[in-house]
Amino acid sequence: MTTTPRTVEQRGLWFEQYEEGVRYLHRPGRTVTETDDVTFTTLTMNTQPLHLDAHWASKQPGFGGKRLVNSMWTLSTVVGLSVSQLTLGTIVANLGFSEVSFPNPMFHGDTLYAETVCTGKRLSASRPGQGIVHLEHIGRNQHGDVVCKAVRSTLVQCAPAGHTSGEEG
Repeated sequence: MTTTPRTVEQRGLWFEQYEEGVRYLHRPGRTVTETDDVTFTTLTMNTQPLHLDAHWASKQPGFGGKRLVNSMWTLSTVVGLSVSQLTLGTIVANLGFSEVSFPNPMFHGDTLYAETVCTGKRLSASRPGQGIVHLEHIGRNQHGDVVCKAVRSTLVQCAPAGHTSGEEG
């Protein structure tokens, strides 16, 4: 008799699987290149010379004459690094970001590591089978310095009926 092997499809966490206070580490990190920064900056129509003009940046005080990585690239990548572990296929919508900050700069060649803390969750009062999950995303460079923090609210699907929270796939 031939048996069909169990299959597991990678996806994010169901609402029930989020645990308040848990710190989820997202690996691997992502090393930012000059191409990443210039491409992102020009695609988003950000003409800030601090990102695009090495000569101009070399004459500015404060960052050792180096160009800064576009902070929106940093925020986008921090959230992106969390997707496969937390929200892939289980998120319904981003509800909003708050308290976004960039306490330290990122430079070309830095590696960005992300982590997320679930700071709260509740079932949706208006959308059965879905819940609101509050996440604090933190980005750190290769030295452990915090380069990005953002609080995000998401709408997430509850597990399908008959699905136990410990199951994969």
